[in-house]
Amino acid sequence: MPTVKVLDLTSKEVGEVELADAVFGVALNEPLIHEAVRSFLANRRAGTSATKTRGDVAGSGRKLWKQKGTGRARIASLRSPLWKGGGNAHGPQPRDWSYNLPKKMRKHAMCSAISERLREGNLIIVDEWKFDQAKTKDFINMLGSLKLSGKTLIVDSLKNTKLILASRNVQTAKVVNSYGVNIYDLVNHQKLVLTPRTVEELTGILKPRPKDDEERFHSPSIEGEQERPPRRVPRNRGASA
Repeated sequence: MPTVKVLDLTSKEVGEVELADAVFGVALNEPLIHEAVRSFLANRRAGTSATKTRGDVAGSGRKLWKQKGTGRARIASLRSPLWKGGGNAHGPQPRDWSYNLPKKMRKHAMCSAISERLREGNLIIVDEWKFDQAKTKDFINMLGSLKLSGKTLIVDSLKNTKLILASRNVQTAKVVNSYGVNIYDLVNHQKLVLTPRTVEELTGILKPRPKDDEERFHSPSIEGEQERPPRRVPRNRGASA
C-alpha cells in the first residue's frame, strides 16, 4: 500500500495515510480512460439542436404555377428547401447521444486516473479545510501555501459551505464531494486534493466488489437430489392383452 503524507493548510506535515492498492495502485490504461471520457461527454450532450423540415415550415400548399408550358422550372410547394423561407433538407434533429459504459470499466478508468495523479506527485492530502471567514483571498493564499498551481480538483464534503463560497470565484479550482468525482474532472484538472475522510469514501466507492461464486440458480446436489418418478409409458391400446 502506498503511503502519502497528510498536510495542513500551511503545508506542514501532520501525519500519514495508507492508500489501498485496488484504487490508488492501478496501472495506467489510456484507452480505457479515453473511452470513459468519451462516454461522459456523450452522455452530457443535450441533443436538442433541430431544424425545420418542409413539413414543419408554415406556408401555403398551393401549386404556384402549372407543371408544364410556362418555361420555368417545375415547383411543388413554397415550403421546398429550394426556396427562401422553405424547410431545411437533412438538417440536425433531436437525438440521444448517450450510451452505457459498464460500471466496472468506469470504476477502473477512474482508479487508473487517480493512480496516475499519485505517481505524478499531483495528489495531495489535506488534513481539513478550515476557514474563519469565507473569503476568496484566504483560499488563494492557502492554494499558494500548498503549491497548487494550475487546475485543482478539491474533494471535500459539500457541507463545508465556507470552502464552497471561498472557491466559487476561482476559475482554476473546483470543489466536489466523493460522489461527484467523475473521469472528466480527473483528466481535466492537473492537481487532486483529498482529505483522509474522502480517501476512505473513494476507496469504498471505487474498490472492486468481491465476486459471488455461488450461482443464483443451480441444480441440486447429487446427494440431496430427489428421485424423479418413473416416466409413465402410455399403453398400446391396439395390442392384444
